[in-house]
Amino acid sequence: MSPARDIPLRRLHLRRSEGTFRDRLHILRRRWRLLLRLSLATAAAYYFATHVLDHQQAFFAPISAIIVLIAGAGLRARTLFELVLGVSTGVLVGELIILVIGRGTWQLALVIVLTMIVGILVGLKGLALTQAATSSVLLATVIPVAGAANPASTRFIDALIGGVFGLATILLIPRNPVRDIDREVQQFLTQLAGILSRTAQALRTVDASLADLALDEARAMQPQVESMTSTAANVTEIARMAPMRWKQRGHVETYVATVRDLDNAVRDARVLARKTSALLRHGEHVPPDMDLAIDALAKAIGIFADDLSQQDAFDEARQELIEAARMASAALPDAMTMNSASIAAQVRSLAADLLYASGFTRDEIDERLEF
Repeated sequence: MSPARDIPLRRLHLRRSEGTFRDRLHILRRRWRLLLRLSLATAAAYYFATHVLDHQQAFFAPISAIIVLIAGAGLRARTLFELVLGVSTGVLVGELIILVIGRGTWQLALVIVLTMIVGILVGLKGLALTQAATSSVLLATVIPVAGAANPASTRFIDALIGGVFGLATILLIPRNPVRDIDREVQQFLTQLAGILSRTAQALRTVDASLADLALDEARAMQPQVESMTSTAANVTEIARMAPMRWKQRGHVETYVATVRDLDNAVRDARVLARKTSALLRHGEHVPPDMDLAIDALAKAIGIFADDLSQQDAFDEARQELIEAARMASAALPDAMTMNSASIAAQVRSLAADLLYASGFTRDEIDERLEF
């Protein structure tokens, strides 16, 4: 390869490296709370265990705090408590076994197996069970200093102390629950609006491949739905348990209330895209202005997203949704087919799902969507 051609390649590689580094800086800025929690929780846990309780080799206190803050990031409160219990149980069981059989290579293998057995019997699973096993490894390989107190009790307490301080920093320095759920919901709504716009374009251009592409995109959104549902559960707990976030509970509840209806909406979008593809592939008559009805849905989703983020009333979004359903009903031809009727029905269902998400009751929706 000539030097002249090699220079652009080097520049391209440099730009990619710079982009990666910028991404890492962005991640670092977003994780300032985690860094602050780690510094405070580990130092406080170690200080308390060492200087207040006078424990020697209190390394399990900061280790337990780190495990809770890093391994438990994004987990529900119950899972976090189970994680603390898993670490502490591994410490206690491991030390009690070591006191009987001593330390060594075969003892290490036996300690791990017995700790796992006890952990399973007391109901630990997943990450908590893993941490119980890793804690027992540390116990089997780190020899306590001579003259130290009973390591079985002190290290068990140290693990609990670290877990408690880790949990405390999560509550005292909480994430912003509104920002977390808003980020996922906004991304979801943007993609949903894009799917609807693509479906409308398929009707305008009589292009079944566009409808198939919209269907594939809608199917690919299911992991987002699951992630959004998990985030909704997490932010609900943060808003309920963290004093700094109590004032955000109402806004969080508004987001959480929409998640189930948004799941239904994307399911309806899949059916809408599939019926649109079938109508076009079979060469059926395209109902006039049906594409405009679907475009109105996409527009309503954008307005809905803004209202949700700003805690505004959903009046304009609701009006757009009702108008979209009305247009779809009016667009049906006299000699309608199963596919054209299904398309109109799905536009109405999507409008109803989003009206539910905006806070309308079933009676209010039925009243407004009677055409």
